[in-house]
Amino acid sequence: MLVLITYDVNTETAGGKKRLRQIAKTCTDYGRRVQMSVFECELDAAQLVMVRAKLLKIMDEKTDSLRFYSLGNHYKSKVEHYGAKPSFDVTEPLIV
Repeated sequence: MLVLITYDVNTETAGGKKRLRQIAKTCTDYGRRVQMSVFECELDAAQLVMVRAKLLKIMDEKTDSLRFYSLGNHYKSKVEHYGAKPSFDVTEPLIV
């Protein structure tokens, strides 16, 4: 299923900047960045549980925000893209 992961991390402190890098790196392990703090991830249920647990462990619930949008398996009709950064099929290999 396609899961959109978005985050907002308070970077006013050194700890916040570190959390931002850790969250971005973790999301990169599971999907592709489509905007600065937005990742499209093709995940099964177990992977979603795993990535959610990892990200929740990193974030500071008092200052940061995480959102998970499950678009399901029939997401292609639900996503529209316009402008820069051409769209891609998340099921295709990352390296060609």
